[in-house]
Amino acid sequence: MKTTTMHITGMHCASCATLLTKALQKVSGVKSAIVNYATEKATVEHDDSTTLEQLIKAVQNKGYQASLETGKSKDREKKKREQEINKQKTLLMVGIAMSIPALFLGMLLMDFPYRNYLLLILATPVQFMVGWQFYRGAWVSLKNKTSNMDTLIALGTSAAFFFSVYVTFFDPMNEQYFETAAILITLVVLGKFLEARAKGKTSEAIKKLMNLAPKQALVIRNGKEVLIPADQVIAGDLIKVKPGEKIPVDGIVVEGNTSIDESMITGESIPVEKKKNDKVIGGTMNKNGSVIFKATKVGSETVLAQIIKLVEDAQGHKAPIQRFADAVSAWFVPAVLVIAILTFLGWFFIGTETFSFALIVTVAVLVIACPCALGLATPTAIMVGTGKGAEKGILIKGGEALETTHKIKHIIFDKTGTITHGKPIVTEIVPLQNQSEKEIMVIAASLEKNSEHPLAEAIVKHAEENKIDLCALSNFQAIPGKGISGSVIDKNRNLKNKKVKYYLGNMTLCKENKINITFENKISELENQGKTVMILTDDKKPLALIAVADTMKENVVSAMRKLKQMGITPYMITGDNERTAKAIAHKAGIEHIFANVLPHEKAEHVKRLQQHGKKVAMVGDGINDAPALAQADVGIAMSSGTDVAMESGSIVLMKNDIQDVIRAIILSKQTMSKIKQNMFWALVYNVLGIPIAAGALYPFTGWLLSPIIAGGAMALSSVSVVGNSLLLKAKRLR
Repeated sequence: MKTTTMHITGMHCASCATLLTKALQKVSGVKSAIVNYATEKATVEHDDSTTLEQLIKAVQNKGYQASLETGKSKDREKKKREQEINKQKTLLMVGIAMSIPALFLGMLLMDFPYRNYLLLILATPVQFMVGWQFYRGAWVSLKNKTSNMDTLIALGTSAAFFFSVYVTFFDPMNEQYFETAAILITLVVLGKFLEARAKGKTSEAIKKLMNLAPKQALVIRNGKEVLIPADQVIAGDLIKVKPGEKIPVDGIVVEGNTSIDESMITGESIPVEKKKNDKVIGGTMNKNGSVIFKATKVGSETVLAQIIKLVEDAQGHKAPIQRFADAVSAWFVPAVLVIAILTFLGWFFIGTETFSFALIVTVAVLVIACPCALGLATPTAIMVGTGKGAEKGILIKGGEALETTHKIKHIIFDKTGTITHGKPIVTEIVPLQNQSEKEIMVIAASLEKNSEHPLAEAIVKHAEENKIDLCALSNFQAIPGKGISGSVIDKNRNLKNKKVKYYLGNMTLCKENKINITFENKISELENQGKTVMILTDDKKPLALIAVADTMKENVVSAMRKLKQMGITPYMITGDNERTAKAIAHKAGIEHIFANVLPHEKAEHVKRLQQHGKKVAMVGDGINDAPALAQADVGIAMSSGTDVAMESGSIVLMKNDIQDVIRAIILSKQTMSKIKQNMFWALVYNVLGIPIAAGALYPFTGWLLSPIIAGGAMALSSVSVVGNSLLLKAKRLR
């Protein structure tokens, strides 16, 4: 299956998005289609038989325009959004210039000469120039045998305008409504202008990320430094970066030392030290040193490009809760048209009111009922939520993940690389003879320097950190499942040029070599702490115990405590034996463990928890975690892990901080709270507003809702929904 993202122009409200979604879903080979009104994008999943031309034609047949989204199209999209803001601003200025005098003349100067003719002159440009976009939108809807917001605005204002034309020429004693029609259109355009500006603010996170990428790169080619556009860098190029400059693309340092501010990618404020063979990320800021690095990932392959794509995809996909809003919008406008007709007929024929009374009440119903706020309720909150997450180093891949995360009741944490650092270190050296720790490490590290085992790496690294010189080694032998052996020149015994055979391994290796062991209690004590114990011996007696452990990450204990306070049960899953697993879980504050788990069995444990009907999250970083990440209701991948794990996860934590699991849950709660608030106010506004506009209070109070007030309320409702979503930015993830 392929995924095509298109930019859509010409949409006026959520009903347009619903119409286009249905049209695209009918194209042969299309599996799913999502049209997002807030982002003005269509995301279509289809097979190879479906062409871009077919998709664009399906959009054009409905009276809208579509174009394939590319790097250049994003620039065009930005310009079009700016043009739309400027266009609505110009129309608003014209509307204000004409409608304010019309309001003054229509409401206050009742006996002004040729009053109605002047009002006609003022209202006509507003009706047919400022309001032309509503007629065009209504016509497109009519051709598609449907209706939308433009239908309501066009019908309502046209009824008021043309009735006023009739009054002006044929019934001068009756009341005209020119100023009502003009003010209504101006208020709706004000709403569209504010909405266009606010929608631009919801995608500020994307803009910030895009602006991170530098435009130029200093490349070393044929021994010369050449300044070229960053998008012309190719993999393998050597790039020089000076202090204070941005890293243009991803790569590996080949020369120099520096510290780099990676905060805009990872959210981590402390600069990261970089030396030879360290990775650098495009878009990050070089602080205080000059480095030369080799480009490894360019263009769409860079970390920054992938982050931008993830956030854009997330903003383009709908949360399940959006389906409710779509369903309501689909029948809402036709229902309003029916209510408006019944309102007119009821007041004119049954209520025996005047034609102008029935007309103005009907106009108020048509205007107040526009469902724009409902259409913006979900996508604007998701855009702000995912954007805020990206700024904090929490990448959420879609609206569904954002919605589901706050419902999590069980979280399974992979041990290695998630709860622990994933790199064993030497924690204890216990001499059993008269040797010092340094003397023991000389022998152990000399033995292990030829081994590729992770435990060997920990011992050799420990020796390097303590600046211990190693001895020559011969007769090295790896004994699978038991340990290693080899001959080392024993400088510590002053046996010049005499090689002594040593063994480093487990209890089984000692027994095979008939080494007498009398310290099982000490070994058990260390193993109960979650440590792996290796025994160093010569060919006669034990010399030392070396304990190696994968140390726990910072903040794990506090994170587990916080999760429990939130009513979430943490689990730990590992391939380690149960004793080691229990020791680490106890330190972390986790009561539930899955030990001795083979890689392919991890997904099965996720399934078993899901059978209880609660939402389950999986947190991991390795290839062997990928099936479990995909199986979980929410897969949370550490960015330090493999590409496979990050692809399988629905949330990626760029800082590799386990506290960000909690922040992701809080962000989900905050976003869903905003969506529900938006929907509540949008629905309550319409449910209460329509009966009042229809005159439900008039028989009891004599009070009617003016179409002008209805228009202002309708315009501001959309802006208030977007504004409420933008308040997410101010909330703290704690």
